[in-house]
Amino acid sequence: MQAEAGRVAGSHPGQGVMPRTLRAEVLIVLALSLGASAVSSLISFVGALTKPGGLKDQAAKLNGSYTPGRPWLDLAWQLFGITSALVPVALVAYLLTREGTGLRAIGFDRTRPWPDLGRGVLVAAGIGSAGLAFYLVAIESGFNLTVVPESLPSVWWKFPVLILSAMQNSVLEEVIVVGYLLRRLDRLEWSPMAALAASSVLRGSYHLYQGIGGFIGNMVMGAVFVLLYRRWGRVGPLVVAHTLLDVGAFVGYALLAGRVGWLPTA
Repeated sequence: MQAEAGRVAGSHPGQGVMPRTLRAEVLIVLALSLGASAVSSLISFVGALTKPGGLKDQAAKLNGSYTPGRPWLDLAWQLFGITSALVPVALVAYLLTREGTGLRAIGFDRTRPWPDLGRGVLVAAGIGSAGLAFYLVAIESGFNLTVVPESLPSVWWKFPVLILSAMQNSVLEEVIVVGYLLRRLDRLEWSPMAALAASSVLRGSYHLYQGIGGFIGNMVMGAVFVLLYRRWGRVGPLVVAHTLLDVGAFVGYALLAGRVGWLPTA
């Protein structure tokens, strides 16, 4: 079956797989990764919404300490959390390899490092400035919790772990929510617009723990990323852009929190 015009990757090996099997595969991959995160995020949002007080008076904390006061054990837990979160990416790589393609089918390889880097930097610059402005407006409007990107102790591994965490988030989300999901929805003959909606709503949903602003902002970002993936046929630039955005958020917060008046803190 030839892919429709405007879709990525043309024909697909292993097309004899039944649609029912593909749908089950997608559900399993999402249930082991960001689909489960979406459900958890929804429950967290309901809890925040029904708690006395406004959303902006509550905090959504990321990258915290597992064992305060025990830095080496804490480091072990941090590294375990980062690596174990990438297991679904390994599963996707295995599934795509069984097709005879691997991750190169979605443009996550080292064949075009400099174009991927350049495009990623440009995307991060555009989305980063708009995203920060939207977040500040959402906080003031009461639609968002105060996001605390990091609350790690001041130890030597703090910034390396924050950078690794940013990279893990980026690889997990872009490989699964963009590259893998769109490839499978194309195989299931979803229209490009329906696939875009599914990917972007999923991205927004697992950020719902941040509030309505987090949902909307990430859904819009998701739609932009899908359009860029359709244009370039590669998740590489998106991984670069997402990594830079998260590094800016995590490291920037660590350096600026409490030192500038415009940055909300819990």
